[in-house]
Amino acid sequence: MSNYLLIFTLTLLASAGLVVTQRWHGHLTLDNAFGVQNHHTQPTPRVGGIAIALGLFIAWLFAADDVRAILGPMLLAGLPAFAFGLLEDITKKVSVLQRLLATMASGALAWYLTGVAMQNTGLPALDWLLNYMPLAVLFTAFAVGGVANAVNIIDGFNGLASGAVAIMLGAMGIIALNVGDTPLATVCFVVATSALGFGAVNWPFGKLFLGDGGAYLLGFLLAWMAVLLPMRNPQINAWTTILVCAYPVLEVGFSVRRRHRREGHHPGQPDKVHMHHLIHRRVVRHAFPHIDAALQNGLTSPLFWLFVSLPTGWAVVFAQDTPMLILALAVLVFAYSAVYARLSQFRWCFSAATLRPSFAANSP
Repeated sequence: MSNYLLIFTLTLLASAGLVVTQRWHGHLTLDNAFGVQNHHTQPTPRVGGIAIALGLFIAWLFAADDVRAILGPMLLAGLPAFAFGLLEDITKKVSVLQRLLATMASGALAWYLTGVAMQNTGLPALDWLLNYMPLAVLFTAFAVGGVANAVNIIDGFNGLASGAVAIMLGAMGIIALNVGDTPLATVCFVVATSALGFGAVNWPFGKLFLGDGGAYLLGFLLAWMAVLLPMRNPQINAWTTILVCAYPVLEVGFSVRRRHRREGHHPGQPDKVHMHHLIHRRVVRHAFPHIDAALQNGLTSPLFWLFVSLPTGWAVVFAQDTPMLILALAVLVFAYSAVYARLSQFRWCFSAATLRPSFAANSP
């Protein structure tokens, strides 16, 4: 427990240090209050990933050997994702494709360092194909890159991404404990603790942002835990970790589909019709119309922390029951679609039109 407190405190102090020293590095690190997806009211440092990386490095230094053996290669493999994200935070000139390839490179590097690739998906036909290692590595890199980018997509409000990642890692840590994999559980809790240390400065008022570097780093670490859990523990298959990571994966899948169907809108182009944007406009701003805009921003995230907790809690309880996991995932997809339709088109239905938000979705 004392080690977790140390990691939390060090990450919090590093985060606070980035805030109080922004007058020296702000010309490089400050985000502005303008942009398609921005909801903050003043320029804010967007390099919170540095504090998380520092906290995790300190954690590695003080960890037991069996934990270091997992955490060390993870941090090394995460460098491409973190570096390209941080470069975007500073220069604002790194393309979406370059960042996607960097996160996929981190997935491939993780395989190179550990020899582990996803081959336990719970689908016998796919698992048979993944016995061919080059295909397994490619599949793993693509899945890791997808989850890392999904975490970046949900990084829209104060505390949303860091809190959601902490919940998902906490769930995987509990599952790992339940099957006797204490070292993996410890790594999950360590990364979650570092995310919470950053979150203590980020939420609710957004004094420091996660940035692309932080989002891609946390996203990669989450994705690699989702690979390691079923590969180290064959009684757990990928349906468990898919359900744990369902919210960001569902958000990115739905967003790509929605943007693809909108004429003249590239799938990688940002917009303000993600679920969290709609909840902010339709629910939080109407429920709390007179409070400060920064606090409205922060109050959006707890609703999604609850949303994330439902499938992760189900995954913990039914971690070894594949039919129940698939059922929960199907219900989640249906519920997400219905709520999205209600918020964007004011009707409870699932239809192709749901993927083409009306102008009402962009109104206040």
